[in-house]
Amino acid sequence: MYMICGLGNPGREYEATRHNMGFIALDILADKLGVSVRTLKFRALTGEARIGREKIILVKPQTYMNLSGEAVKPIADYYKIPPENIVIIYDDIDLEPGAIRIRAKGSAGTHNGMRSVIYQLGTDGFPRVRIGTGKNGIIPLEKYVISRWTEEERPLLAKAAQEAADACVSIVERGVQQTMNVYNRKPEGEKRGRRAKDTDAGEERRGLAPQPDEAPKQSAAESAAPEPLNAIENAAPEQQTVAPAQAPEAPSRGAESEEK
Repeated sequence: MYMICGLGNPGREYEATRHNMGFIALDILADKLGVSVRTLKFRALTGEARIGREKIILVKPQTYMNLSGEAVKPIADYYKIPPENIVIIYDDIDLEPGAIRIRAKGSAGTHNGMRSVIYQLGTDGFPRVRIGTGKNGIIPLEKYVISRWTEEERPLLAKAAQEAADACVSIVERGVQQTMNVYNRKPEGEKRGRRAKDTDAGEERRGLAPQPDEAPKQSAAESAAPEPLNAIENAAPEQQTVAPAQAPEAPSRGAESEEK
């Protein structure tokens, strides 16, 4: 059995924000698998599905980002899911917008939601799918992560969310290593030869996308077309170059209290 968990903040005010890319990707995955994530269990919205012969529980913590582990841990304990079968999807400011990165284990980096999950599980040895949202030098970080994307970022994040959902299916079907070989690549439009540091491990990011004839055939779950990406496609993009005056506050990345 696997748990696939998307991190985010509950509430309509956070639906179409960078910090909720984990929720958005999980909703896409649920659409692909033909299930809903609406059952409240252990402080999370959950849904059950199957990928091949594997039973899957889809999870969206309702604890607010900084306490995500308090929802993940009891679900893992109840279903007796080992860490290597827990897949976490989340946003990452240290990756360019539209990039995705899969890893089998590693630190939380700057992400408080992941810090909470690692603390509660007592290990960082579980797979994760990171969706790049980039950084902004003008808007303070605590406001930037709960702001909306720009018009230029919209197609990059929409594609990345769909690829993140497909990557989760691939992890279950083919394993983490093969999935990394396929999906760990630069986003479209990024210049060839440009190098960026992955702060999780200090490794250099490389374009690893295989040629079309090298890529494994997509499964039915991966190729199924999801419902329209309403949170991305229909939400008005961020128009301001500075933080909105009335934007909801979120604690700093160093805090471990609830975000609201």
